[in-house]
Amino acid sequence: MNWTDPAALGYPAVFGGVLLGSIIPIVPTGAVVGAAAAVATSSGQLSLPLVIVFSVLGAYLGDVVTFGIPRLGSEAAFRWISRRQPAERLEKAREQFARRGWQLVVVGRLVPAGRIPVLLAAAALSYPWRRLLPAAFVACVLWATAYSLLGIVSGGVFDSPLIATLLATVLVLLVTVLTNLIARWRRKTKERV
Repeated sequence: MNWTDPAALGYPAVFGGVLLGSIIPIVPTGAVVGAAAAVATSSGQLSLPLVIVFSVLGAYLGDVVTFGIPRLGSEAAFRWISRRQPAERLEKAREQFARRGWQLVVVGRLVPAGRIPVLLAAAALSYPWRRLLPAAFVACVLWATAYSLLGIVSGGVFDSPLIATLLATVLVLLVTVLTNLIARWRRKTKERV
């Protein structure tokens, strides 16, 4: 392995960062993808299609693990999730997953801080693997593409990979904060009604 080749480090870093952040949300995965896309756009040292592929693979594997662990122990997961939930709310969640589970999985992946609760609920409610796997794949492709676009914007504006990476990271964080604020505002509005 050539340690001076950016691709030799870049692709494993993208895959590993996204995988780790998808299982344990300590790594801002959107920022990893945006930064790698910015480097690909501004320097040509990474291939943008490969950045997207490795991002999708890391996210998908992470989502499958996040769903799989509680799903394999679904009785215990169900008890943990349902411990303070009214029975009506759990039944409504089960009905929503039965009717439009794939939409919930896709939207959960795209909304910051939505993926893990959706995957845990799906696992606890015994959402079928045969439905989760294609929905999670579509969600990961859309997610990786969206965050790559933020990196492309910053990489297209600046020729310096460092500045493009910083701008991509800031853009991803701003989108995350804005999305969370809008979601919080919508929740409060629904509670008042």
